[in-house]
Amino acid sequence: MPNWFKETHLASGAMNKDAQLVIIDGVRTPFCKMGTDLAGVDAVEIGRQAVAALLTRTGIDPAIIDEVIIGNVSQPADAANIARVIALRAGIPKSVPAYSVHRNCASGMEALTTAACKAAAGQGEIFVVGGVENMSRTPLLFHHSTAKKFAKLARAKTMGAKLGVIAGFRPKDFSPVIGLKLGLTDPVAGLNMGETAEVLAREFDISREEQDTYAMNSHLKAAANRENLAEEITPAYAESAKDGHALIDNGVREGQNMKALGKLRPVFEKTTGTVTAGNSSQITDGGGAMLVMTEKKADELKMEPIGKLIDFHYSGCEPERMGVGPAYAIAEVAKRQDFLPEKADVIEINEAFAAQVIAVQRLFEKKEFCNGSGSLGSIPDELLNPNGGAIALGHPVGATGTRLVITTLKELKRRNGKRGYASLCIGGGQGGAVLLERP
Repeated sequence: MPNWFKETHLASGAMNKDAQLVIIDGVRTPFCKMGTDLAGVDAVEIGRQAVAALLTRTGIDPAIIDEVIIGNVSQPADAANIARVIALRAGIPKSVPAYSVHRNCASGMEALTTAACKAAAGQGEIFVVGGVENMSRTPLLFHHSTAKKFAKLARAKTMGAKLGVIAGFRPKDFSPVIGLKLGLTDPVAGLNMGETAEVLAREFDISREEQDTYAMNSHLKAAANRENLAEEITPAYAESAKDGHALIDNGVREGQNMKALGKLRPVFEKTTGTVTAGNSSQITDGGGAMLVMTEKKADELKMEPIGKLIDFHYSGCEPERMGVGPAYAIAEVAKRQDFLPEKADVIEINEAFAAQVIAVQRLFEKKEFCNGSGSLGSIPDELLNPNGGAIALGHPVGATGTRLVITTLKELKRRNGKRGYASLCIGGGQGGAVLLERP
């Protein structure tokens, strides 16, 4: 048994053949950098646009959907159970239940694999699944001590009492806690996500030049393959869009080069670090949705799927090494299905950080990871993220897992390929992976 296997808790999903899920179609909104085109559009509306476009594309009767499952991380206070709000606003009948799931960066993937588990348990045959995030709107928070003062002010009955409470406020009370910063910091390891990437850069001896080269190639691939990416995207509009034009993935830097990347300073370790804003994923707003159902139900409805979920796996690892989570998750599926990554036609691994993806590749190549046998092979560069990844496209945390599945299946079709992996690291020290097959 490999050493890593002993150190992880495992959650697996080898599919019940009688209830195997197929993906009929998937669509996403453009991914837009935080504070830009989608900043003025709340997460519910982003999700509504994706789900409504999916319903239109597939022509499915919303009344026959068994459940809606949407992944989301920030959980807007004004839309408790955001999946239900999205479903109703997208025109799905009130009789169709909906609920939200949250597995940090893998929330969109969790929506899909949760549907697979429900189908296997006989608790539904047709699902709308997806993920959404508006990171621009992650709230600023008051300190608890300040909140207590506001509560006391609200209880004060007389003007004198109110003035007394007001006199107790200090300038520091109005210095907000940045919710996004809190969310991107691991409360167990005490490191933010960028610092965990620095841990991996040191452990695997990944240079700044290697990270910048990877980041440059992500942008160049995305820029060269905009037509491919457009196949995933539903036209979306916002008041901020110039001249009323449809939005695009606006984080892609045309002509990105090493000179420009080299000018950026390390963000997380100022003096000795190598992780910069340029070789990290972009903080982004966006959403996506997929129509999935059992293979039997697809046959009954005469609906042609674009892919099938063969297997999935979630693994645990050290929170400070969260970026290598995909290696553990992919490895378990690869062993169970006897399908090495190098046999795949395409592999999508979310680019949280360039150092993190490179670390996953290097871990697969270590003999000790494979129990000294080298039997798990490698993750070839030529199969990895052929249309660029989150460094160029962005990483709206609740939605990325959905995008990875859609991107993998669309690319398999273009290549006339058969099987592909989609995987991502998960804040808190986890990894998720799905094995997908084109029918």
